Amino acid sequence: MDGLDLPALEEFFARHVPGFAGNLSAEMLQGGRSNLTYLLTDGRTRWVLRRPPLGGLTPSAHDMGREYRVVAALRDSGVPVARAVALADADVLGVPFSVVEHVDGVVIRTTEQLHALPDNDIQRCAFALVDVLARLHAVDPEALGLGDFGRPEGYLARQVRRWHDQWLRVRTRPLPDIDVLHAKLAEACPAESAASIVHGDYRIDNAILDAGDPASVRAVVDWEMATLGDPLADLGLHLVYSDPVFAPVLDGAAASTSDRLPRVADLAQRYASVSGRDLARLEFYLALGYFKIAVIAEGIHARHRQGHTRGSGFDSVGAAVAPLAAAGLRAAARIGGE
Repeated sequence: MDGLDLPALEEFFARHVPGFAGNLSAEMLQGGRSNLTYLLTDGRTRWVLRRPPLGGLTPSAHDMGREYRVVAALRDSGVPVARAVALADADVLGVPFSVVEHVDGVVIRTTEQLHALPDNDIQRCAFALVDVLARLHAVDPEALGLGDFGRPEGYLARQVRRWHDQWLRVRTRPLPDIDVLHAKLAEACPAESAASIVHGDYRIDNAILDAGDPASVRAVVDWEMATLGDPLADLGLHLVYSDPVFAPVLDGAAASTSDRLPRVADLAQRYASVSGRDLARLEFYLALGYFKIAVIAEGIHARHRQGHTRGSGFDSVGAAVAPLAAAGLRAAARIGGE
């Protein structure tokens, strides 16, 4: 299978995965616009393997060791995650990869899947996701051995610089709105509101929900961008994912953009109530979220143009970049009540 070497994986599993029965089979899981994700089974047990994308252009976003470390540390924290199983360096597949247990449940990726639920369940699910995010941000990193997992001080300024640097690396065309948005964010960048573990890509399709109760989150997945930083950056990004301009990044039907989900203001109020955090500067975090997604979308678009993406639904991603940048500028114009 493209991106995997099953015989090499079988040798690795035989050495590092207790109870492995041999004879792996694999399939690529739907979803994921960055790291490649596969379902593996030996006929008795199922695992999920994550590896960097083919032809990746943003290597700092694909640190498998960091992703594995945070998942392993959160196991008994009250934040739902899959059980960490194994981590490998590049000797096996030519790139590092991680393996976690497969968690039974459902992943809601599309508006069609979401709209199959009653309105009350959709509302409950959305608020449950916000509650889990607040729970993550309440975890003490030091208590989990993650005190050195990132540098919270100066996080926001580094995010602004980092994503502009990524833009310069992956851009396929000029887009002045990105440069203007970068300048506005750099000028308005505040001190961090607090320090916590941040997921970095928190949305409904990065969660596995209980099949019988969509308001029960069984596991949060895709931790490749996790670090220590400002928790409100996580919230801002989560809220930005509800904007319809994001939909082309996920093939035009992203569940997070459904108009049957609660309003951004209601989700923000839920987070404020549960977490006790002050959201007075939320517009900056929204503008930063748009900036980040626009750059990520351009990176996906660049990989697709070079033939390095696998799966369907990549043709539309590039069309989202300019509207995301424009939406970021609108949010930036509201910083400080402008």
